[in-house]
Amino acid sequence: MDEPAARLRIDKWLWAARFFKTRSLAAQAVEGGRVQVNGERVKPAKDVKPGDELVVHIGGLEWVIEVRGLAARRGPAEDARRLYAEREDSRTRRQLILDARKHAPEPSLGRRGRPTKRDRRRLKRFTGSR
Repeated sequence: MDEPAARLRIDKWLWAARFFKTRSLAAQAVEGGRVQVNGERVKPAKDVKPGDELVVHIGGLEWVIEVRGLAARRGPAEDARRLYAEREDSRTRRQLILDARKHAPEPSLGRRGRPTKRDRRRLKRFTGSR
């Protein structure tokens, strides 16, 4: 964990903490309002410091985390996990959503492929076309 200063841009921190694959994706998420710092919508250049609370929305999931450290460079996943601490209620909510997704039926289960010859004949009879 490099700590060059007491503050770091939010988009750079989200990238270093491995919430987003690139800094530009992190900046887009912040611009789009999917990241809040201490309950407020911010811009990508907003500085974060240890002790700040972040709410991050990614793909229907929500993380409520506290910034524990700063890192200007993206390192291994183990180092990234040390940069923040997730609240317990956030973790349980997220796990419930993931379990519900896991046990939900496959969305394309009821779909079928192209109509068979028999199906086409039935459609023609139904619509009255030749």
